[in-house]
Amino acid sequence: GCSGLTSITIPNSVTSLGDNAFGSCRGLTSITIPNNVTSLGDNAFGGCSGLTSITIPNSVTSIGDWAFSGCSGLTSITIPNSVTSLGGNAFYFCSGLISITIPDSVTSLGEGTFDGCSSLTSITIPNSVTSIGAHAFYRCSGLTAITFSNGVTSIGKNAFSKCSDLTSIAFNGTKEQWNAIEKGEDWNESTGAYTIHCSDGDIAK
Repeated sequence: GCSGLTSITIPNSVTSLGDNAFGSCRGLTSITIPNNVTSLGDNAFGGCSGLTSITIPNSVTSIGDWAFSGCSGLTSITIPNSVTSLGGNAFYFCSGLISITIPDSVTSLGEGTFDGCSSLTSITIPNSVTSIGAHAFYRCSGLTAITFSNGVTSIGKNAFSKCSDLTSIAFNGTKEQWNAIEKGEDWNESTGAYTIHCSDGDIAK
């Protein structure tokens, strides 16, 4: 809640950023996380609406729940290959986020990970991801295209609900494999009239 804080240098001796470490530091515009940090706690940067850029080093393996929630000034972020888990609601209502890279090291997307990221237009789910949590892309109203791997075995409740501009889902497996994915209730409620492009043909919504 240090709303007047505009910059800070974290020394190399720090290995973790705890829960709520910089929560609601609305004046913070940029921050560099040193290479020795391995984890970002829950709500570590939640509500840092003035944050426009952040570098996450390759030492980080986990990003906590709500870690960047409400960081509406962030337009892009790269998650390093060291990260294996993205916490629930990690990027909740990052409404300015246009692009994000999810590395092959991530195996699951938590509940509500990108909920409300309305400026996000396309997303690629890497081969490593097997499950997409409930509400993971809920209310991503600008999302037009999704690329799925055939490694996905489950899509949670309301995962893509209210993605009203969605027109294309590229799936690198067969129609049979797509139909075999476990899909939660209303996973595609109130989406655009998308087409699923499988390796052996198309499926209409």
